[in-house]
Amino acid sequence: MSPRLALVMGDPAGIGPELFVRLLAEPEIRRSAAIIGIGDARVLARGAEQAGIEPEIAIGRDLEALFAVAAPDRAVFWDLANCDPMDCPPGRVSPAAGASALANYRAALALANARAIDAIVFTPFNKQAIRLVHPAYEDEAAEAKAFFGLKTEPMELNLVEAFWNARVTSHVPLKEVPNLLSRARILERLRRLDEALTAAGKRRRRIAVAALNPHAGEGGAFGREEIELIAPAVADARALGIPAEGPFPADTVFLRASRGEFDAVLSMYHDQGQIAVKLLGFSHGVTLLWGLPVPIATPAHGTAFDIVGTRRADLAPTLRAVAVALRMARSS
Repeated sequence: MSPRLALVMGDPAGIGPELFVRLLAEPEIRRSAAIIGIGDARVLARGAEQAGIEPEIAIGRDLEALFAVAAPDRAVFWDLANCDPMDCPPGRVSPAAGASALANYRAALALANARAIDAIVFTPFNKQAIRLVHPAYEDEAAEAKAFFGLKTEPMELNLVEAFWNARVTSHVPLKEVPNLLSRARILERLRRLDEALTAAGKRRRRIAVAALNPHAGEGGAFGREEIELIAPAVADARALGIPAEGPFPADTVFLRASRGEFDAVLSMYHDQGQIAVKLLGFSHGVTLLWGLPVPIATPAHGTAFDIVGTRRADLAPTLRAVAVALRMARSS
């Protein structure tokens, strides 16, 4: 049976609508899954105009009827009618755009909760726009965790061609990071990362663990987190058969990974990994949420307000996001 993929329209003011339409025009993508697009048909039409492509897709508001005809090479679009393009001018942050993107995402999560789909891919969100209507919004992972009522945190993974990156803490102030680290939390992240690598079919799962402090703490001179938390967690992981090594100084571990010494790096906080990942693979990176009822993927770039309507948006990261999501769905 072919997998069912929910393709979510992200921020309607960014390059997402164009990417959405161009993706639907790719024969290989259309054949790979039964695609259920989610968004506003008027935004879809704007994306078609921006892309210069007329999408071959059945549009409707009756979800049951759409699912009845959805199949590989027969994409359907669930019109939520939630965004008048006049309220979401291209290249601008707006409450209407944020509300639409969030509603589209929640609709996909509801389908996942009902086991109606196998994976989700969304075009880029603009968190500033979403926070105009949902001030407490943290990120897509936290939103999914709350929606599904999970007790454990999903893991956000960043994939570039050379390696994968995961992190122990994510969208939190830097000053809070040391207090959020624990031996148990680091071990849990290593287990999740190893699980994801295995699901992706990685035969070699060489995981490097980044230190928190400069020079990996230099024997405690620059902090004791490496001695008291990180190294013990790595030892715990190895005792469980997880091929983890470290902690290594963060200023060299990503260079080593990019040269092929490691398949993945576990960083301690957001920018420690994100700076390296985006430097090495911003144009083709993918973000994957793992540890949810279905895998969720998106291109790692943003809404690119500066190039909306210019047809300069690179489709490659979105294509890779679909490939990753479907591969992970098949292994789940």
